[in-house]
Parts: sequence; structure tokens; C-alpha cells
Amino acid sequence: MDTLQNMRVFVRVVEAGSFTAAAQSLDSTTGAMSRAVSELEAHLRTRLLNRSTRRLALTPAGERYLKRCKQILSDVDSAEEEASCAHERPAGALRMHSFASIGQQYVLPAISRYRAMHPEVTVELTLSQRLPDLFEGSSDVSVITAASLPNSDLVSHQLGSTCSILCASPGYVHMHGAPRSPADLAHHDCLILKTPTSPAHEWTLEGPEGGVEMHVDGPVQVNIAESLAVAIREGMGIGMLPVYAAIEGLRNGTLVRVLPQHILQKVNVYALYPSRKFVDAKTKTWVEFLRAHLPQVIARDMALLEELTQEQLVDAAAITTPDVLVATQKAAD
Repeated sequence: MDTLQNMRVFVRVVEAGSFTAAAQSLDSTTGAMSRAVSELEAHLRTRLLNRSTRRLALTPAGERYLKRCKQILSDVDSAEEEASCAHERPAGALRMHSFASIGQQYVLPAISRYRAMHPEVTVELTLSQRLPDLFEGSSDVSVITAASLPNSDLVSHQLGSTCSILCASPGYVHMHGAPRSPADLAHHDCLILKTPTSPAHEWTLEGPEGGVEMHVDGPVQVNIAESLAVAIREGMGIGMLPVYAAIEGLRNGTLVRVLPQHILQKVNVYALYPSRKFVDAKTKTWVEFLRAHLPQVIARDMALLEELTQEQLVDAAAITTPDVLVATQKAAD
């Protein structure tokens, strides 16, 4: 028995005043209307209507039940309308997950811009180094970095590509010098960033000579890039930072790039969500916004990295040139 439908028929019969009028308004038959009310009464084991050939009358139980039915049906209609609007208008809580570093550097600023466009959406952002089970339902969308994605039923959109670079503090370089080749890293303190996307102690540097694999070790290991950036700024050693975590330090001079002709750990940035079917408006518009916004931000940072690296190389050349001239002059004398 379809209890909800029979409740609708019962309310309509009472409002219309007869089974025949109710049947006409619902494009049904008088017999179907009568059976629906009879099924409801049998289910409740209570008479709801007193019937005669001339009129219908509610019983006391019917009067109480009618009031409840109207409230229940109103709530059901409201719930259906709300759920339907979720596919049309972005509103409500959007549960996001992101890896910690890219979440702080890229996702949080993106949220600010997105909410300026969709102020009725509230955001619950979880930052962690592990991808949650999106099918379990704790998050609607996840933003992660990975070299590639394993086969899964998740819907994925690539938002851009980035990499990591080696950085040190100006003080560390002044005291210990800068490595001139990957092999020189063996004589330096290498700070370790342990993430889900790469082996902690294995660095693969890609440069003019191709790929060079290095086993590195050092006095400090962390699992968040921003924490590693602090350790680098404190002069503890040389560390591998994602471009988005290094760019501000390079800009303000608290970090310098070492081995500037080399990059490490090329990764893609992905947005993931569970299904293409019945995606609500807030999830759909958030993913669309990320697809339009993040590639531009990533490209901006990569271009800025190139500009800052060239400035650093020019500055380094300007510092060393006088020494070369002095040495040349002494040799001539």
C-alpha cells in the first residue's frame, strides 16, 4: 500500500466533498478513490469517513487524522521542493576536503572568490593528507595533488600541473654555500617533506642533464609544506617545497632557490567528486569555478617563479663578477 498517496486521496476527497469530485480533480476513477480510503482505514483499523448516498462526514478520528495528513503532506512537498532547488540554486553547506598545503595556498583563497558569487553557500573545509572515502559522504568535493589517479568510479577534473623546487634561507646559503650540482646535496642538511604523493627520502631532480635520483637525509622531517617552509627560513637546511608554498618566501626574500635549473616532483591538481548523476548546484558551480580559476592561478605562480629565478640568477652574477675581475687583474699583474 502506498500510504502517502492514500493520504493525498483522503485529503482530496474531504476537500472535494465526494469521491466523484475527487476522482475528477485527480484524473482517476471513483472506485480508485474509494479503495484508497478503504485501504487507509484498514491499515489504521479506524473509520475515517461516514459515508452515505448523499454526503460524506468525518469521524472524530478522521478529523484528527486529516489535520496530521495535511501537515505531513505539506512537509513532504517542502522537502521535495528544497531538494529539487538544490539542483538549481547553490545554497547550503558545501563540504570540501583538500590536502593541507594546496588547501591553504589555493583552495581557501578560491573559496573567498566563490562565496562572493554564491553567498548562500556555506563551506566546511577539512584539510588532511589523506583522501577521504567520498562515497561514504563526509565530503562533497576533494582537491588533491597526484602524479596520476588510480582507476576509480570518482569523477575527476584536472585543474593544472605544478612542481616542487629546492629552497634554502639566505643565512644558510651564506654559511654553507649553495650546491652547484645535485651531487653536492650529499654535503648539505636536507629537510624532509613526507607526503602521500612521493617517497620522503628519494628526490628525483630534473634538469639540463636529465633526471637524477638522490637519496637524502637530514635533521628534520615534517608532513606539511608550510611547516617545512618555516624550518627552511630558520636556516635548518635545504628543503623541497611545492611552488605554491615557496612563492611568497621567494618574493619577500626569506627564501632563495637552490639548483634553479632543476625541478622535482611534477604533479597534477585534481578536483574529485563521487557521481555525475544528480549533482547539486553548489557542488556543480564549485567545480566549474575551480576549473576556470585554478589553472590561471597555477600559471601565474609558475610565471612568477620563472621571473624570480631569473632575478636571483642576475643578482648572483652581479655579486660574483667583481671577484672574477679582481682575480683576473691580479693574474695580469
